[in-house]
Amino acid sequence: MNKLIYLSIYTILIITACKEDEPIISFDGIPTIAAEATYPVLIEEDVIYAEGLGHDAISTSPFPIPQYLDVYLPDNNSPNRPVFMFIHGGGFTGGIKHKPEIVEMGNFYASRGWVFVSIDYRTTEELGAIEGMTPESVTTFYKGIVPQEWIAFALQGAQSPKELQQSLAMYAAQRDSKAALRWIVANAGSYNINTNFITVGGASAGAITTVALGISNQEDFKDEIPMADDSTLATTNLNEDYEVKSMIYFWGSNVKLDLYEGVYGLEQYDRYDSNDPELFMAHGTAVDPVTPYEEALELQSIFDSLGIHNQLSTLTTPNGAPAGHGAWNGVVDGKGLFELTFDFLVERQELDIE
Repeated sequence: MNKLIYLSIYTILIITACKEDEPIISFDGIPTIAAEATYPVLIEEDVIYAEGLGHDAISTSPFPIPQYLDVYLPDNNSPNRPVFMFIHGGGFTGGIKHKPEIVEMGNFYASRGWVFVSIDYRTTEELGAIEGMTPESVTTFYKGIVPQEWIAFALQGAQSPKELQQSLAMYAAQRDSKAALRWIVANAGSYNINTNFITVGGASAGAITTVALGISNQEDFKDEIPMADDSTLATTNLNEDYEVKSMIYFWGSNVKLDLYEGVYGLEQYDRYDSNDPELFMAHGTAVDPVTPYEEALELQSIFDSLGIHNQLSTLTTPNGAPAGHGAWNGVVDGKGLFELTFDFLVERQELDIE
């Protein structure tokens, strides 16, 4: 058949197979996004993505606690959207998914064509009161919430009940974040999400959790606790897999990876390999004992050694001073966090721009 006639017939078949008001997915499957805020944003708040065991101030036995997320959607008819899951900070002691800066970020991305998902997760607020408990009591108290080996390791190094709970909350936060990502994959069809274009990001504790999520194996932070001890695992879409394409890291650290490796006797950063997702980091150089700039440099060195593309944007304040922790107003060459991450994702994921 004449090649021109063949292409014409093929084009007609494709067009007639789609509704007139629905755009056609690119043949290469790459999502198309907008360079500027283009679409109205729809928000679904407090969607339950899983349950996890926890305590309140007076409980003696753990009970199921629902975990929530917010979904920011572009009000368009695209059948092929990238997704960006964001994890809030708070030192694993608190924090909220609807922090004003995160709401602004959700609207920024959804108005340009992404599905943006902001999640809550268990922190020390859901781990009850343990002051005065013996190590044996602590182990019993957190059975089903944190693996026994993790509890034992944390008990050895913690200097206070608060520090102990933060160490334990790191596991619960990781388990929940991975459950949230599996929920996104399980519900991708409902939101027209292309799961080949998954971005995970976070700030502070959320950045710490992001890196651990991106480089850990599918079974990590999922299979360490038996279902008999944690029946809420059944709510976490255990059969779903995911592949993170990009990680976004705002003023984080490697503390969770250090803890994970200590618990399981791994060599330093043994979990990293050349197949890990690409990484964007935004971090200021102002003195920060919690998440020092040197942690970003260390991650950059690791990723460079593995040949994984990464970018470290050193933030300043708008007046040019070194930026510190929580620098949501930080800039590089006049560009803010949202623009910097947008440019990184569009370039590295090779997204089409309309």
